[in-house]
Amino acid sequence: MATVSLHEALEALRQEITQTPIDSEAAAEAFRIRFLGQRSGQLTHLFKRLRELPPEERPLLGGQLNALKRLAEQRLEEARLRLRPTPTGSAEIPDLTLPGRRMFTGSLHPLTQTLEAIVRVFEQLGFAVVEGPEIEDDWHNFSALNFPPDHPARDMQDTFFLHQGASYAEAVVLRTHTSPVQIRVMERMQPPIRIIAPGRVYRNEAVSYKSFCLFHQVEGLYVDQNVSMGDLKQTLHLFAQALFGKDVRMRFRPSYFPFTEPSAEVDIWWPLPDHPEGGRWMEILGCGMVHPNVFRAVGIDPERYTGYAFGMGVERIAMLRYGIDDIRLFYENDVRFLEQF
Repeated sequence: MATVSLHEALEALRQEITQTPIDSEAAAEAFRIRFLGQRSGQLTHLFKRLRELPPEERPLLGGQLNALKRLAEQRLEEARLRLRPTPTGSAEIPDLTLPGRRMFTGSLHPLTQTLEAIVRVFEQLGFAVVEGPEIEDDWHNFSALNFPPDHPARDMQDTFFLHQGASYAEAVVLRTHTSPVQIRVMERMQPPIRIIAPGRVYRNEAVSYKSFCLFHQVEGLYVDQNVSMGDLKQTLHLFAQALFGKDVRMRFRPSYFPFTEPSAEVDIWWPLPDHPEGGRWMEILGCGMVHPNVFRAVGIDPERYTGYAFGMGVERIAMLRYGIDDIRLFYENDVRFLEQF
């Protein structure tokens, strides 16, 4: 499209904008659609045509188009002010004896409050916050995290597959954890790395009072030289004290995760007055030292670097903090429940 034709179109459009009458509300709306409409507006169409021009000519014509847009918006605003009906008669005096109206204020969802509290603690410990996609490929969600091909997590009964393909390498899934974010970070960064990855994850589980098909996780990763299990325990102990109080009691139990070795689960002692033993141990997260195979998958030398990783469910911690015994309450959007927070 020649530049001169676009110049001519701009001049013709300027005349139309200036001379088009706006004498009613219907005419004002027609004017808006004709010149400023997002789909069929003439200005919108000309903005799209800018890409047809050589790069060196675009700034000049783009400036002229913006000036035309401001002219159209100004005419429309002036017309609407002119057409707005003016109140007649004296304003009604309010009855000052009537009771005041209650102002209802909103509040953050309990999951949001808990997530922000968790993130705030780890930010104070020097962790950066990183996010990633909720739709993942097999490599980032499973293979790079040392999941063997026959691992139960790859089964359709445990994972939502958006596309299975002819092999595992072609599979596309709703992520089952936020660990893929750790893989993406290690692929593009060299140690030292200290990050947390909050986000929503999905599991193909039956919905009940203790499980749901989606939930929120916060996973952490620290990679550097000479990182030890002692560093991990100290970090998690500081986290538990910040979230549950200075007198919190913790324990680490041996466990198994494909992407960490050794692995552990962390419990805290939860007092329960009606419990025969005065309380019970409640699991809050899993953790461990990053498996060498995970480092090899992302090109980090496991002979030089070590690291730890941990992951926790936000819903589980929120249920402990607020005494909630049914995870489904978080997703029912019942105002009677939410206004308590």
